[in-house]
Amino acid sequence: MTTNDYIPRLIDKELREKLDNFGAVNVVGCKWCGKTRTAKEFAKSFIELQDPNDKSIPLIESEPNLALKGPRPRLIDEWQDIPEIWDAVRYDVDRTGEVAQYILTGSSTPRKRKPKHSGAGRFADVKMRPMTLFESGDSNGSVSLKSLFAPQVKVEGESPHRLGDIAHLCARGGWPISVARKPSNPLLLPKEYLKTVINREESFSSLEYYSPGRMKALLRSLARKTATPVRIATTVTDIIENTGTKITDVTVSNYISILEQLYLLEDVESWTPKLRSKTDIRTTKKRFFVDPSLAVASLYASENDLLSDAGTFGQIFESLALRDLRVYSESLGGELFYYRDKNGLECDAIVHLFDGSWGAVEIKLGSAEETIESASASLRAFSAQIDTSVMKSPAFLMILSGDARYAYERKDGVFVVPIGCLKP
Repeated sequence: MTTNDYIPRLIDKELREKLDNFGAVNVVGCKWCGKTRTAKEFAKSFIELQDPNDKSIPLIESEPNLALKGPRPRLIDEWQDIPEIWDAVRYDVDRTGEVAQYILTGSSTPRKRKPKHSGAGRFADVKMRPMTLFESGDSNGSVSLKSLFAPQVKVEGESPHRLGDIAHLCARGGWPISVARKPSNPLLLPKEYLKTVINREESFSSLEYYSPGRMKALLRSLARKTATPVRIATTVTDIIENTGTKITDVTVSNYISILEQLYLLEDVESWTPKLRSKTDIRTTKKRFFVDPSLAVASLYASENDLLSDAGTFGQIFESLALRDLRVYSESLGGELFYYRDKNGLECDAIVHLFDGSWGAVEIKLGSAEETIESASASLRAFSAQIDTSVMKSPAFLMILSGDARYAYERKDGVFVVPIGCLKP
């Protein structure tokens, strides 16, 4: 079903590989990130369970096997609306023993009726997120993250982006519709997205009581603290102090759980390397929105607001950088972490590959000389804490910058890379 207007995505390779080895692949992610569009590139037939014009859907609710009829791979979009389809697919995969039979997509986890079986050994998962800057064409890809793991790599490139461009990219986000249509108001889509989430009561049907006002207050708090390690109790205090809204730990925890089920929030785990000292490592997760535009919209902000508030802009930019670094890392078969210890030593991001290779990244919106010097010193201080007698030395130390014009290697060996130059 390939069409000429398809923009390739970084998960294409992973999806193809898993279809070649599993009977069914479950593609998950938030709405509007491009799951269905990508899945259709690999499918030979499909059914969309949220299509109001499809008269077969009421029949499928009573006979899930009807959804399976069609050439394979068969795409079943938003399968969670009829959770019994999962078990029907699992049984058919067991029966045939063949690979590449089904692609399931879902933008939430089933809320009321769970599948009877996990699908272990039959299903493979693929997680999709909004477009990275490389996928949307907003990074020229002159610096490869993969290449930084190679010895004696030469880094060079030039980014076209200045701070105003970065503010626009944060506000627009990586939504394929916005990337393609280039709306005059880049925040139109993320604002409507949040309205839908806040007012779509079926998402919160498992809760005894749901308050849209409290959800708005929570989203604003999450946006204020985006890309930082924050505990539930701290979020509760922040909401009460900044909005006067009365809210409890249980409510915040329940609402966050729903947002996670909708794939709107991401966590970065703390990295626990072997250190030369016995320093205690902080383990609170960094939490951020799956796309920076959701944080901007939650704050009722604009591009100009970001440009006039360096602190908030810096945090929003870090969430954009973490989004891209996570997708790039996973496309290389790796994971993303961060580091922070009780003495205040931090590293914004750790790219860790499964062969044990790793690199450390400091994320900085600006590129002023003192900013780069400070970030470089922090990276080198962090690297010096690693016990390289029991684990590998870092493959690279990198400062990922918002408005730096050029990619280059400093005399101290630290790379400076504009985000508009980075690719996997």
